[in-house]
Amino acid sequence: MAVKNNRNQVKHLKSGGSYSSEELRFLRLDDGTTVVHSADGDIRRPVCAAIDVHKEILMAAVCKTDTETLKATFYVRKFTTMNSDIRSMALWLKEYGVQDVCMESTGKYWIPVFNILEQNSIKPILTHPKYVKQAKGQKTDFRDAVHMASMFRMDLVVSSYIPPADIRDLRELCRYRLKLTYMRTSEKNRFQNSMTISKVRLDSVFSDPFGKSASAIMEYLISTEPDEVSDDEILRLIYRRGNMKASDEDILDSIHGYEFIGVQRDKLQIISLHLSQIEECIGLIDRKLEYYRQKYTGIIRHLTTMVGITPASALYILGEIGTDMSVWRDDASLACWAGLSPANNASAGKKKSTRIGNGGHYLKPLLVQCALAAVKSTKKDPYFRRKYETLKKRRGHKKAIIAIARKMLVAIYHMIRDDADFLPVDHREIIQNTKTTKGLNLKNVIAFLKDQGADDDTIRLVEVQCSGKVPETADACGKASADKEAKEKQSASECADAFQPIQESVNGSPVLISGS
Repeated sequence: MAVKNNRNQVKHLKSGGSYSSEELRFLRLDDGTTVVHSADGDIRRPVCAAIDVHKEILMAAVCKTDTETLKATFYVRKFTTMNSDIRSMALWLKEYGVQDVCMESTGKYWIPVFNILEQNSIKPILTHPKYVKQAKGQKTDFRDAVHMASMFRMDLVVSSYIPPADIRDLRELCRYRLKLTYMRTSEKNRFQNSMTISKVRLDSVFSDPFGKSASAIMEYLISTEPDEVSDDEILRLIYRRGNMKASDEDILDSIHGYEFIGVQRDKLQIISLHLSQIEECIGLIDRKLEYYRQKYTGIIRHLTTMVGITPASALYILGEIGTDMSVWRDDASLACWAGLSPANNASAGKKKSTRIGNGGHYLKPLLVQCALAAVKSTKKDPYFRRKYETLKKRRGHKKAIIAIARKMLVAIYHMIRDDADFLPVDHREIIQNTKTTKGLNLKNVIAFLKDQGADDDTIRLVEVQCSGKVPETADACGKASADKEAKEKQSASECADAFQPIQESVNGSPVLISGS
């Protein structure tokens, strides 16, 4: 295989470097083959380690690479998952000069190992098991650790995003609060089902069956025997408000005839107790979250300048993506991690799928809720509303909402990175187009005709017709119209005559010949 004369000008490529077309031109052989040389022999970490995490044991492998021969030597040792043994493992790794450690994300078992290594000034890197999966038939704990360390030294392991310790704490609190709200919703549904079974129809007369009035009435019914229930007492429990539409008769009719069948009364009491406990737990978490609201008040203030983002949702978003945007390659990388980037699955000029990924189990639903709130804004800031309407016409509601959620996440990335408020480059243009919606009137019609190059006579004629006056040239126009109609009638008559049968005589006998 022949090489060009300038083969000695082949350059070594470095990761993340930028090269001109002149430099890249010298990396091709005569047959079109591109030649690429690694800058350091593909050894990115001469000294590193990997840990195969299990429930009870840890298989650790230290990899040391010879700088001359580039051959790797592995030191493998087994540890238990006890805290003292994990600390011993950290000291053992530091004896070999290890600074970077790779481990699989196995359930929740990696978390104590990660924290202890981090406390001992060792940088742990977490990866998904599918990226370091061993070949079939070669899987043992010993081989898994060596295989992982070998891939890690060449930087072939895709690392997962793990935020700093304070953001991890914020994430734990936000996710736990979200779980408690799910539990509260489930308990409310059970409570309402029991009300239906017990023939209590307060949900038909109150907009919120768990509001102040409805809750007081249900508490009274549960704690009082049916024979002792008084209508006057029920009416005294109603919290009178100006927007209350239900009358006293409707409220009493929704209760009369109720009965707690079987264990429904006991079930309602237990659910009420559980709901109060959940509310108390949520209140405790909110008091814990107040520290983080004060700590990140500047970022939250920037995020809330975007319509659809509340201080609570801004804090939840920070708990998922953190405050350091340098860990993401760009805004597209963050959107892909959140599962908001459409797939690009095309073959032979045909798009097979554009479905989004499965990532962002907590962040993606939150951003979709923010997007749904943003597209409803028509007066405060209709920016996302206009974007949504344009996308919905072509792609439908669901894909349009996902697109708006992605736009919001991209904006959040730049707002946190640049420490700025929400102000997209096309914001003014979108808002102006929204506020200057033109109606159909004489002024707009004349302006449109002028833009299209209409002459003065046409514009004057339109003005006169719209004003209801008869122009001076009306007679002339009528005469021209009559002449035009006469000519059309004459032409039609001539065409009809042309198609009439023609009589000719042959030997004295008439013969009909049709006109062609």
